[in-house]
Amino acid sequence: MAAVQATTGIQANTKTSAEPVRPLANFPPSKWGERFLSFSLDKSELERYAIDMEKPKEDLRKLIVDPKMDSNEKLGLIYSVHRLGLTYMFLQEIESQLDKLFNKFSLQDYEELDLYTISINFQVFRHLGYKLPCDVFNKFKDANSGTFKESITSDVRGMLGLYESAQLRIRGEKILDEASVFIEGKLKSVVNTLEGNLAQHVKQSLRRPFHQGMPMVEARLYFSNYEEECSAHDSLFKLAKLHFKYLELQQKEELRIVTKWYKDMRFQEDTPYIRDRVPEIYLWILGLYFEPRYSLARIIATKITLFLVVLDDTYDAYATIEEIRLLTDAKNKWDISALEQIPEYIRPFYKVLLNEYAEIEKEMAKEGRANTVIASKEAFQDIARGYLEEAEWTNSGYVASFPEYMKNGLITSAYNVISKSALVGMGEIVSEDALAWYESHPKPLQAAELISRLQDDVMTYQFERERGQSATGVDAYIKTYGVSEKKAIDELKIMIDNAWKDINEGCLKPRQVSMDLLAPILNLARMIDVVYRYDDGFTFPGSTLKEYINLLFVGSLPV
Repeated sequence: MAAVQATTGIQANTKTSAEPVRPLANFPPSKWGERFLSFSLDKSELERYAIDMEKPKEDLRKLIVDPKMDSNEKLGLIYSVHRLGLTYMFLQEIESQLDKLFNKFSLQDYEELDLYTISINFQVFRHLGYKLPCDVFNKFKDANSGTFKESITSDVRGMLGLYESAQLRIRGEKILDEASVFIEGKLKSVVNTLEGNLAQHVKQSLRRPFHQGMPMVEARLYFSNYEEECSAHDSLFKLAKLHFKYLELQQKEELRIVTKWYKDMRFQEDTPYIRDRVPEIYLWILGLYFEPRYSLARIIATKITLFLVVLDDTYDAYATIEEIRLLTDAKNKWDISALEQIPEYIRPFYKVLLNEYAEIEKEMAKEGRANTVIASKEAFQDIARGYLEEAEWTNSGYVASFPEYMKNGLITSAYNVISKSALVGMGEIVSEDALAWYESHPKPLQAAELISRLQDDVMTYQFERERGQSATGVDAYIKTYGVSEKKAIDELKIMIDNAWKDINEGCLKPRQVSMDLLAPILNLARMIDVVYRYDDGFTFPGSTLKEYINLLFVGSLPV
């Protein structure tokens, strides 16, 4: 992402009357200013919501384990619990129920079920890590033609369920590959003829399927748009509403904390060329984990990601190639003694970076978890070296081969920094073994990095090209394989699609690590989709991020 135009820059400490030529991007200003600084948390109100949740929580727990409830009804209930973001409260009970139902699975039991019910069941099992076979959908295909039966096209609700199910496919599940394309076309052809809630459901899913959306926002949208499902059980409706109110207060307070910290650090005064995107970055990190217990983790990860924005924009949109070399060397040293070698404009940032990391490491060391901070720091140094590589390419006019680009591009996608920084405040769940698993660069992590790199490239390559930058995956692919721009983009999208399949497979049981550790990997890939599916929603915050920030932090759910 970071690369700089060829410049006639000067050494950092050389005084001259001539200003160096800088690759300024003139990023749009923040849409939010200081509005989130004014929030004042009433702790007694937060505690009241926590207390009020206990009764409906226990009532819902009893429903989930009720042995008298029909299995399909129970799976429908668990589906709503999951869609509302409440799974973490009942994970043990839900897995106990799903274990029993999965072990009793018989394809014959699905012969009499309709498409919608089968789809809901399939989604529940797959979302919770159980590999229910996609053969459950075979009966909806014509045995002679091998195509989907025309009769299902009159069942819009069922088609919608199948479309959402197809997003959970893994490699080799041909029927779900076909379903995704076929059903998407059918839904698009009928969406403008639909009315009421069903029309809204289809539009929402076509815009962004649940599996690829931001969990917190998807939960709120489900609560608003699926009133019948949410109201089916009084305890479910009450708990969901109280839970949203609790999270709303907690998250507004977290946003206030990081906004104040950012202002106190004077980033916009010292480095005014950077993107001012505090609410957007906090939203991004909230997308990784929204559970109350990860409050500290969100604050830490947001701060580190804001550091990353300063670094990225300095390399990408301000520093000369000579300054970038000096900055990278200072990052490698990670010592205050390097302060004098870097340009004066970036020295305040460098001091804050070192001091904040030292403070975080000191706090984590008290709990015996300084290793997570060290991993984050090393990832930060890696990305600085990756940014330098891209800058050198652009400075010399070199267009890397696609394999060469991807080797460096997976680093500069920022995925490694953000995902490892997300671990810092998560607590004892991040054991030595868990961190070692992350460091081994497992398949789900590789896949998520690829999505992060290529989804960004597909949406930003034209802007980067206009600014004279050569380091994008689209350009590298065109050069290496001699294809058209359209063909290159199509191929990159296929790679992204396959990466999603690999993430899906990595989340199925038996897992190498707990889902708590896999969730940030999956959710960061989801946030890349949210930010970059339709445009560069971070550099030029458009409708999606603005809509989400308004939904979660500006508006308020009625009590």
